[in-house]
Amino acid sequence: MSNIRIASEESEILQCFPIIKQLRSHLTEQGFIQQVQRQNVDYGYQLCYLEEAGKLHCVAGFRISECLSNGKYLYIDDLVTDELHRSRGFGEKVFEWLVNYARLNGCNEIGLESGVQRFAAHRFYMKQGMHISSYHFSVSLK
Repeated sequence: MSNIRIASEESEILQCFPIIKQLRSHLTEQGFIQQVQRQNVDYGYQLCYLEEAGKLHCVAGFRISECLSNGKYLYIDDLVTDELHRSRGFGEKVFEWLVNYARLNGCNEIGLESGVQRFAAHRFYMKQGMHISSYHFSVSLK
């Protein structure tokens, strides 16, 4: 049976690292823990994870925010299923959990960004009822 929880202890955050690293390969283990804790304090960032039979299969990093254009919303910063366990419904369960969490917290919508090259992710998001609503523009300051 699947269990989805929010990682609140450092040990739980650390358990999420191997799966997040599959999406965010530039991260180091120690830097990850520190950044998650800092983002939690500064922006309300949280990690949730799906565990089944004592093994983590999917992790999502998210935060609730508010803006003039959308009101209150849940933003998914990271959503990744362990590459060895994809297409088994774990991502769908976590996405559904996030939708329910957003509703319980009075959010008007859920949003995320996905790299233009991530076609499989786009198919997944559209299957969950999401649509492409805007373009993201950026400029590197480094």
